[in-house]
Amino acid sequence: MEDCIFCKIIAGEIPSTKVYEDDDVVAFLDITQTTKGHTLVVPKKHYRNILAMTAEESAELFSKVPQIASKLVDKLHAKGMNILQNNEEIAGQTVFHTHIHLIPRYDENDGFIAKFTAHDYDLTEIAKQING
Repeated sequence: MEDCIFCKIIAGEIPSTKVYEDDDVVAFLDITQTTKGHTLVVPKKHYRNILAMTAEESAELFSKVPQIASKLVDKLHAKGMNILQNNEEIAGQTVFHTHIHLIPRYDENDGFIAKFTAHDYDLTEIAKQING
């Protein structure tokens, strides 16, 4: 896509700091480092988000994640890893080209907070709505 920053990075029009690349996928350091080594794993083909990909296309993308994440943990001495994938603005997607965030974790005060609030929903009703 013409105005997509990730497409421009993939085309070499905008510089990036790559940590992995093959024929289908590129991984580069996020310019906004949430933690040291925050990396984006991006398919070279443009998709708005994971919802626009087939199972095979998304499987190819996700198949690269363990290798890249393990390398980040090993080389940067991280204690863990958050792996995130946001779809649409309401979910925090800001660049509309599918990408996976790999966020190495070092301690509780490393700058990244993931907090989930529990709600008392009727799970049976939700399942009926999904499956009905």
